[in-house]
Amino acid sequence: MNAEVTESMRGDPVRQFSIYADNKVGRLNELVQRLAMRDIHIMAFSQLDTTECTVMRVIVDYPEEARRMLNEARYAFCEVEMVVVEINSEADLKFVTAALVEAEINIHYLYSFIMRPNGKVALAINLEDPELATEVLHCRGLKTLRQNDIAR
Repeated sequence: MNAEVTESMRGDPVRQFSIYADNKVGRLNELVQRLAMRDIHIMAFSQLDTTECTVMRVIVDYPEEARRMLNEARYAFCEVEMVVVEINSEADLKFVTAALVEAEINIHYLYSFIMRPNGKVALAINLEDPELATEVLHCRGLKTLRQNDIAR
């Protein structure tokens, strides 16, 4: 791995929380309000629901504080490392997917960030091998973000 790639991979990886809840009116609002009371900002969000339950996937600016809040509020949740790649526009998505396909890295799912500074788009990607994916993306000239890059 070259020095530039190694340098840009420093810092903690971006963490995603998958929060499990009953699919009832107000569950998302409850989560958003609890996070806001602790000054924790949702940077990226995805929701998957069925008639009975929902999975709220969130990436926040301060995961340690979010973890404490989720535990204190007795939410059922798990955490996973995500690869976050910054692109200039939606047209650059093809470069991300092509790099991962050529390296034979499977994408489990992806979603975009709500907002990013400087008008950049960022994608949160869950893959089978985050470390290899990060290296491959860097070798293709794509910028990946670490947790300190998304903190406010």
